[in-house]
Amino acid sequence: VSLYRHDIGRFSFITMCIKESMRCVPPVPTVMRTLKQELIFPNGKSLPKGFSTEISFRKLHRNRDCWPNPKIYDPYRFSPENSKNRHPYAFLPFSSGRRNCIGQNFAMNEMKVAVALILQRFRLVLDDTKPPAVPLHKITMQTKDGIWVKMYPVGTRQ
Repeated sequence: VSLYRHDIGRFSFITMCIKESMRCVPPVPTVMRTLKQELIFPNGKSLPKGFSTEISFRKLHRNRDCWPNPKIYDPYRFSPENSKNRHPYAFLPFSSGRRNCIGQNFAMNEMKVAVALILQRFRLVLDDTKPPAVPLHKITMQTKDGIWVKMYPVGTRQ
């Protein structure tokens, strides 16, 4: 089956799965920021201009106030009805604001097409003869020795 540009908009469940995967394992786990001006919180406490801070997207995406049962993989968190009342900064897989990822739309579309094409042709199964993936927390999320999967053509038994 061929894919066309207009098909991408119909991949709502694939989109929900990709977003939930990035919530569970953010592609960029942390960013550093330096305040250009003093930041005053509603409770009166403040951080001075020049203060450097680390923002952990992994911790943000596991915040129980925003994500009930945060360790459970649930793509339906990103359904329209479950997303409509969520704070816009509760999910930041590509960061946000002036320093967000300029390629985020391209990246999302590329992931949707790749997943759709793979799942049209193959059934994926974790290779249980290999050790589980060991995450490496670098600038971008990586694994030590990759993620081992077996790919079976759709329609075959194995």
